[in-house]
Amino acid sequence: MVERTAEQLDDVFRALAHPARRQMLRTLAREPTSISDLARPHRMSLAAAAKHVHVLESAGLVRLTLSGRTRMCRIDAEPLSEAYEWIRTYERLWSRRLDALEALFANDDDEEEDS
Repeated sequence: MVERTAEQLDDVFRALAHPARRQMLRTLAREPTSISDLARPHRMSLAAAAKHVHVLESAGLVRLTLSGRTRMCRIDAEPLSEAYEWIRTYERLWSRRLDALEALFANDDDEEEDS
């Protein structure tokens, strides 16, 4: 796995921040799709969809190819796995804290039963 810079990771999270872009990625996870087909469910113009695709492409989440006059989009999931790994660091932290809290409550319950 290639380690991304903080700025690249920021770009991924910025791209994921908009619901239309997240939906576009869900669509692209199934199959490569044209920008106009990505725009259709959102009832947005081709220009607006192209701007969203540009954000996804800048974050490394989408690759564009030209098929005739149609720009086809394909997902590149590698930046998502790197973002997931970053999130997992905090998931593990919170899991440890919640486990410690659970143990504290369990210890508290044991002490009450002994009384």
